[in-house]
Amino acid sequence: MAEPAIELTTVADDMAVFHHGDIVHRYEGLPPDAEFELHGVAARTLPRPPGELLARLATVNDVHFGETECGVIDQHTDGPIVRPGPGEPPYPETMNRAAAGEIASVQPDAVIVKGDLSKDGRDEEWAAFEACWRQPFGDLLHVVRGNHDAYQGQHRYAGDQWIELPGVTIGLLDTTIARQTTGGLRPAQLAEIDERLAATSGRVLLMGHHQQWVPAGATSNRSDDYFGIHPDASDQLDDLCLRHGHVIGYAAGHTHRHRVRPMTRSGVPSIEIGCVKDFPGTWAEYRVYEGGVMQVVHRISSPEALSWSNRCRVIYSDFGIDYETYALGTLAERCFVFPER
Repeated sequence: MAEPAIELTTVADDMAVFHHGDIVHRYEGLPPDAEFELHGVAARTLPRPPGELLARLATVNDVHFGETECGVIDQHTDGPIVRPGPGEPPYPETMNRAAAGEIASVQPDAVIVKGDLSKDGRDEEWAAFEACWRQPFGDLLHVVRGNHDAYQGQHRYAGDQWIELPGVTIGLLDTTIARQTTGGLRPAQLAEIDERLAATSGRVLLMGHHQQWVPAGATSNRSDDYFGIHPDASDQLDDLCLRHGHVIGYAAGHTHRHRVRPMTRSGVPSIEIGCVKDFPGTWAEYRVYEGGVMQVVHRISSPEALSWSNRCRVIYSDFGIDYETYALGTLAERCFVFPER
């Protein structure tokens, strides 16, 4: 077996984190916006936005309590399909409890879960989710459903939410269509978002489960069965961002990957964050300063979490998918400062 490469997985304004297989190298106290070279990798810390740090929030998505096999696509038997070994706990428990512990250590002002809390939306899956996330965070926890939570027409965790924090308002949007994998935003919902944005001053960061349709390459086809938010609703979301210049971005899950694309009309970042449950196993931190907002993606780094997520690098390879590259994305797509508008 080849020696695993050293990966620079995270940079912030004051830190850098490398992963080498199951080994973590963490460097803190680095100066902002400064070049460095560590482990033969040259990079730069993020610039620190001006002013005081006002708030810190964390997000996760695609946590999938109840899932027992990783790498399954529909009824296909291709894989590889990865399962816990004898005596190992269910991997959603391993990954989520480690993520919750890491997030608690940064003392966030809010914790936001962007859908796919469960595999099938069963009561016992939601109970496992609540036991892991509600107990440590209580009223700081804000949750919206994903497609896996509504395949039988369930309505728990439905509806939009607006979360007021120092320096930023989070608009948490319910993009789920009951019984469907695809997502959307209803006309009445878009009108309500428009009204809310008009009544909100200061920065707004929108979030939801489904990723936005942004025309580029293979996704330029306007398909009614697009895997994320329907192209028409995606365009309308872009129009809202164009009309309301205090919206700084839209962040989603669903695709189990890290990616950033500019919206066509507004140029606002349309962001995708990787899943908790498998490789690379991540959560996203947002640092809100007086003069800007920073996204910092972290790999979940307990020994048990890294052992599991590294085993999942190979999933979907029988389908010709390089999941490792797809899911991790680039460093610039994981860690950046939002452009001011």
